[in-house]
Amino acid sequence: MKQQANLIRAGQVIEHDGRRWTVLKQQIITPGKGGAFIQVEMRDLKTGNKTNERWRTADTVERLMTEEKEYTYSYMDGDNIVLMDPETFEQLLLPLDLLGDQAPFLQDNMTLVLNLVEGDPVGVVLPAQVTLEVVEADPVVKGQTASSSYKPARLSNGVKTMVPPFIEAGERIVVRTEDSSYVERAKS
Repeated sequence: MKQQANLIRAGQVIEHDGRRWTVLKQQIITPGKGGAFIQVEMRDLKTGNKTNERWRTADTVERLMTEEKEYTYSYMDGDNIVLMDPETFEQLLLPLDLLGDQAPFLQDNMTLVLNLVEGDPVGVVLPAQVTLEVVEADPVVKGQTASSSYKPARLSNGVKTMVPPFIEAGERIVVRTEDSSYVERAKS
C-alpha cells in the first residue's frame, strides 16, 4: 500500500530498495529554506543493519500491512526473549534487538503485541506505560521551583529518567516505555 512519506510512524514496516525495513524513529524537519522533509531511522529485517533515509514529505513509500498478535513475555534466553502464545501455549524465540531501546521495560508475564508480515515477526509493541520503582533520586535543591525543574533518577530496571522534585527513592512511578519519561506517581 502506497502512503505519503510524512505519514511514516515508528513501528511501521516499509519496503525500500527491494528490502523490508521496520521504522525505529521518524522526524519531520522544516529547514529555513526549501521544503520540509522526513528523516527516518530504520532497521533491515533480514540483516538487522540500521540506516537513515530522507524523503520529501510529498514522496510516497510502500507500506507493508502487518498482522498483530498478542503474546506473553516469559523469560530471557541469552540474547533472545521467549514469548508464549496465550491461546496455544507455543513458545516463540525472538532476538532482543527487535525491542531496541524499550528492552529494559520488559516485565514478567507482560502482554506484548507482535507485528507479523507474512508470518515473520518484524516488531514488538510494549504497553505504553509501566510502573517501576525509583531506586536512586537526587536530593531537592532549595530554591528550585517545583513547576519547571525536574531532577535525575534511576529506576529499578537501570534506566535513567527525570522526575519532579517530590519523588524520592523507594517510590513507584508510571513511566512511558516509548521515551522513558515520567507520567505520574503510581497508585497504591
